[in-house]
Amino acid sequence: MAKLHRRGLLGLFAAGSAIPAVARADDEVAGFEHGVASGDPMADRVILWTRVTARTPVDVAWRIWPADGTRPSRASGQVRAGPDRDWTVKVDATGLEPSREYLFEFAAGGAVSPQGRCRTLPVGATEDVVVAVASCQLHPGGLFNAWAAVAELERLDAVIHLGDYIYEYGAGPDAYGMTTGAALSRIPQPPHEIVTLDDYRLRHAQYKSDPDLQAAHARAAFICVWDDHEVTNDGWLNGADNHQPDTEGDWATRKAAAIRAYAEWMPIREPEGGLTDAIFRSFRFGDLMALHMVETRLTARAEQLDYARDMVVVDGAPDVAGFETKRNDPTRDLLGEPQRAWLSDALGQHRDAAWQVIGNQVVMARVAGPDVTAVAGPDQIEAALASLPAEVADGLRKVIPLFKAGMPFNLDSWDGYPVARERLYAQFAEAGVQPIVLAGDSHAFWVNELKDAAGARRGAEFGTSAISSPSPGDAVGAIPLGPLLDQANPEVLHCDQKAKGFIALTVTREAATAELISVSTILAKPFETRSLGRWRVEKTADGITAPSRVRG
Repeated sequence: MAKLHRRGLLGLFAAGSAIPAVARADDEVAGFEHGVASGDPMADRVILWTRVTARTPVDVAWRIWPADGTRPSRASGQVRAGPDRDWTVKVDATGLEPSREYLFEFAAGGAVSPQGRCRTLPVGATEDVVVAVASCQLHPGGLFNAWAAVAELERLDAVIHLGDYIYEYGAGPDAYGMTTGAALSRIPQPPHEIVTLDDYRLRHAQYKSDPDLQAAHARAAFICVWDDHEVTNDGWLNGADNHQPDTEGDWATRKAAAIRAYAEWMPIREPEGGLTDAIFRSFRFGDLMALHMVETRLTARAEQLDYARDMVVVDGAPDVAGFETKRNDPTRDLLGEPQRAWLSDALGQHRDAAWQVIGNQVVMARVAGPDVTAVAGPDQIEAALASLPAEVADGLRKVIPLFKAGMPFNLDSWDGYPVARERLYAQFAEAGVQPIVLAGDSHAFWVNELKDAAGARRGAEFGTSAISSPSPGDAVGAIPLGPLLDQANPEVLHCDQKAKGFIALTVTREAATAELISVSTILAKPFETRSLGRWRVEKTADGITAPSRVRG
């Protein structure tokens, strides 16, 4: 984080006045082309972020003031921007008042940034909290219309981003999302798969150049955690599916470069000594809600199982029992002991909050793959597969019999780590809480009831779809994937495998209500938003209810 200078302001801020609107960039400063952002709000402080487009190191002035124009809780200062942090600046603005909306802006060399808005967290008695929940924004995958919709929300206290903020893929014709990217002229920069620090910086810069994402960042503070694509696909502790050491170098070096770029470009509070691969942390919204952001990718995750690689075929049939022995190995982990200890402490420390919420990357519920043979005959299935790309059809042919046997739909989710999930549920039980779990990654909407192996309710889950990344339902054509998953899984109450959008989560003392909001298209503007339904979890003397659909 850039050092805060207490003296030597640029003189652009008069006491109580805004930066002059007529200020213009000088020859050394082109402006603030990547917008502004805020993040990691607390009751008395918030992270402010921007990037200045400049040729040489430059002093950047900042200020923050109450949105209602009153004088208390103003702050200002100056930071230095230079190439060591890719010209980004980050300020931990302190001395603010709780539960208050603020405006903020930056200036450098005569250039003035766009204005941002954020809200500090409440303390004490809190009536309600409204947050947006989002993940998975593939730039070539489509327009960020969902971010434009988030920016227009009438009430928004914060945005919870569950990962896949950027994607690592290149611009080749067969690269992920490039059929759409080529049609929309959304070509990844740099045009190759990103590996080095310069690569990751340039990719973050491209994403932060999107006007819809800029609008969302300017609207409210973000609380973020990464998933896999901030480094590369299907990452785990010691490698990734999309990392080849022989051509892409050392995994630890690549991961460190990705984390450094993330720390520079994201409005996240960095611990003393810099951001590591452990970014789990908690946020307290008064007496109403405690939010715990967990990290399931880089800290402790064991390598994912793979049906093609790990399912042994014996006498022409898959050895399901042998595979299940591997899947239920107790050493398979997602969180690791340090993070588990932190979470136990956090759950206990915040037991007085009416609600506890877990910001988590991947779907936690038990989700068996759908048995398509129960709703379609062989000819119908083959006709549906024939309409798909060959590699997709081949993959589905292999898993259809496994799904018929009740095997998990997604081994990259908590289903690939069932013993670790039971350990987590035991932590919930020990703390006496039944949390709301938020999930991203899947590119689908989910409403799930979470139960442990003994059938006891341990929480409820709301999974958000993608902002623009391709959904599984897009790939399987006429196969009704979402409804089939509903029917196949007692824990799954609702699943939409095609819609793109985000969740608006409203928390009151009595209930947590998730509205699934979709956009009509990610291929054009204008677009429309539509509610796919609201689901409500209520507080009871004994815990929480299962999610139920709100009628009307």
